[in-house]
Amino acid sequence: MGLRYVIVGAGVAGIAAAESLRTREPSASVTVVTDDPAGFYSRPGLAYYLSGLIPETQLFPRSPAELRALGLTWVQARADALDPRTHRLTLADGQILAYDKLLLATGARAALPDFPGSDLDGIVTLDSLADTRGIVRRARQGLQAVVVGGGITALEIAEGLNARGCRVHYMLRGARYWANVLDPDESQLVEDHLRATGIILHHHSQIREAIGKRGRLVAVETMTGERIPCELLAVAIGTHPRLDLAQSGRLKLDRGILTDAYLKTSAEDVLAAGDVAQVYNEVTGKATLDTLWATARAHGEAAAATMAGIPTPYRSAVAQNVTLLAGIPTTIIGSVGGGEDADLVAIARGDSETWRMAASAWVVVDPHPVNRLRLMLGEQTLKGALVMGDQTLSRPLQRLIAANADLTPIRQALLADKSAVADLIMSFYAEWEQSHADKR
Repeated sequence: MGLRYVIVGAGVAGIAAAESLRTREPSASVTVVTDDPAGFYSRPGLAYYLSGLIPETQLFPRSPAELRALGLTWVQARADALDPRTHRLTLADGQILAYDKLLLATGARAALPDFPGSDLDGIVTLDSLADTRGIVRRARQGLQAVVVGGGITALEIAEGLNARGCRVHYMLRGARYWANVLDPDESQLVEDHLRATGIILHHHSQIREAIGKRGRLVAVETMTGERIPCELLAVAIGTHPRLDLAQSGRLKLDRGILTDAYLKTSAEDVLAAGDVAQVYNEVTGKATLDTLWATARAHGEAAAATMAGIPTPYRSAVAQNVTLLAGIPTTIIGSVGGGEDADLVAIARGDSETWRMAASAWVVVDPHPVNRLRLMLGEQTLKGALVMGDQTLSRPLQRLIAANADLTPIRQALLADKSAVADLIMSFYAEWEQSHADKR
């Protein structure tokens, strides 16, 4: 009789773990518990569905037949309580599941606003497929909408509503968009594009109150007394890991569930992965949160190996995200920013704390009206890079940063001639790749 594996959460971390466990132990019992009726779908894809760029069917990375073929036991319920001492999980309907190994992949939920009127009908978040379906149902030509928040998600909501014909007001508390990741010129590129598509930007603007009539949103009032009529208010001010279940089991917590490098929590036979896991990095000596799809998948795979008796540490890769910022293809790699963002109360989806851990570095910028390259150059290596527009350099930069490649041979040239940065990087990368191929 194989071990009883239970996974709470059907996001990418949970499913990656389930697939890996099934491969490693074909006869084991693998149970997935989720309270999301939609099952496994792509959270990063929700914005593209909202914008109308893809149909809902494309949100599902695995077909029902593929999931059935894994031989998983699916339990549609909310997990309410955990008792690590007895290795039991209690569900909301009273059912009790016994486990030998448990993985908590409960994800994160959208942070909610605290201004008066925040419970009115018409105030929404982009937290799940159900949320997105609800926004799509509400959105229509000419509808007045307000978006508040920073980072990728708020921008995606503003663009999605605009694409569906809404008149969108985007409110920013600070002087510019995503100030702790983008530099002023990059923020300006994004904001100029938003204005060109008809989105109305409000800087240094904060909601004092949401105003309702018979329980429905009709307007928002700002701290300066400005009143903006609206029927929809979308809030994207960050996410908080779902810690209720971990709290019931008295696991060690910080902002997320604290784990070691092997994704093990403070409780025996309980691991955590994905957006909920605050994972210790043996190199930096810090435990950080990420809300990146690739990171969550890697967490799930490493956790599954450890659960199956092959202790496998999660090796932190260079944090990277490829996205569209106001229609501009953008890749963010490694450490590129720092400081606080007034529009976010917590880490946003599609974000990594490591992006803002930049050590002292020289900034090298190759500017262009749309194409833009920013390098964070250390004494010998690249610490981070941001590429907007033409993505030719994205993979070479990712490889060079991940490998801590020694850029000393071209460092002075990079600092001396910004107009030649792209050519210098491509030439260096070609030689670097060849030298590594010869060694292999």
